[in-house]
Amino acid sequence: MPEKPKGDGAFKLTYATMFDPPEELHTRFETALKEQKAALGREYGMLIGGDEAHSSEQFEDRSPINQEWMLGTFQKGGEAEATRALEAARQATHTWSRTPWRERVAALRRVADRIDERVYELGAATALEVGKNRMEAVADVAEAAALIRYACDQMEANDGFVVQMGQDPLKGFSAHNLSLLRPYGVWVVISPFNFPAALTGGPVGAALVAGNCVVMKPATDTPWTVRLLAECFHQGGLPKGAVNYVTGPGETLGEGLIKSPLVDGITFTGSFNVGIHIYRRFAHGKYPRPSILEMGGKNPSLVSRNADLERAVSGIVRSAFGLQGQKCSANSRIYVEQDVYDQFLTKFVEATQAIKVGDPTDRAVYLGPVINKNSYRDYKNFTEKLSQSGTILTGGQQPSPYFLDRVQGSDFDVTVLLAPDDTLRTMDALDALYARTRFSGQRKLARAIELVGAHVDLAALSG
Repeated sequence: MPEKPKGDGAFKLTYATMFDPPEELHTRFETALKEQKAALGREYGMLIGGDEAHSSEQFEDRSPINQEWMLGTFQKGGEAEATRALEAARQATHTWSRTPWRERVAALRRVADRIDERVYELGAATALEVGKNRMEAVADVAEAAALIRYACDQMEANDGFVVQMGQDPLKGFSAHNLSLLRPYGVWVVISPFNFPAALTGGPVGAALVAGNCVVMKPATDTPWTVRLLAECFHQGGLPKGAVNYVTGPGETLGEGLIKSPLVDGITFTGSFNVGIHIYRRFAHGKYPRPSILEMGGKNPSLVSRNADLERAVSGIVRSAFGLQGQKCSANSRIYVEQDVYDQFLTKFVEATQAIKVGDPTDRAVYLGPVINKNSYRDYKNFTEKLSQSGTILTGGQQPSPYFLDRVQGSDFDVTVLLAPDDTLRTMDALDALYARTRFSGQRKLARAIELVGAHVDLAALSG
């Protein structure tokens, strides 16, 4: 990852620093984007047991930026492919789980280094496949490497999680107690479309460094980014079968993974409904198995009269409209104290109107399309429904580029509305829509805080 001196430190691209990158990042991204566009349309196999694997059916991966851009053809795996990948992972556990933890750390650090080397290649693919702007796309990939290194750091900081416990004071006996981190075995990672690099690479890296073997399944909309990431894991020198990559629909391939008795643990990031389904399905095994489920949020902000309104507006706009609002951290409700309500609202609408919408690979564009036609349909439906119970303050009238056959021109808008909180709070959706409510006084503040979590059926579970 290129670095640039900045003050007494060096520049490192993250979600916090991506708004002021050095020129080199733009130059290298443009080069990688050109190379990726020139190579579109390849067929990619699954990676099972270290080998390419093909299924009888395939599906096309097309860009939400322009449906004429066929990014690649991928395998439409099912239950049979799920079983093959799990069996390959199970076989690899005999070697990988017995590999000394320091060697596992070294291998995963090589993977992180390889991701850094290919960060612009993967970043360009992510921008084309997800519709992220260039800095969000490159930051997603850079975060994958950072999360892998964090897992390695924790192993080293805790000496492999080998802990000498106290000795039992038993007369005539010498008792020794040792706490050891042991791998579960085969771990499944089902990652989301919105962070295909970070939320695949992070969980996979953590599972691997602890001695587990992994089967990774990307969202159907983002098989390309995860395929390139899987190649980085293979290039790190892990044994065959330690990391397996499979593609296909959730109702066949995904179900085959979560219902299999070969699975010892699972990590899922996605919708509440799918996450709860996995949680319940996974609990039907013969014994308890760990599951880590991140299922989004419906996030509010509270803006008081003491707030720095310029910073509040900047932070909320970035949170709300980054990645078109398609992320669990997207702020979608605002509670504003009466004294600063009108002033805040004016600034917020002005900042929203200044957002440039279009092809997100363009340097000047901040907001691109939503991921697919279903998301675009939801956006239009929500706009219509909320316009009947609230007031649209900006946007909502012109054709928007959230999903068209291609994104072109600049006559697009972002929708901001004033709507009853009950209406928006019960919508389980990822979209660039916004509602705000005013409050005044301590009692109203307490009520606003109460409303923050009321009736929001979204959660994170770890069991």
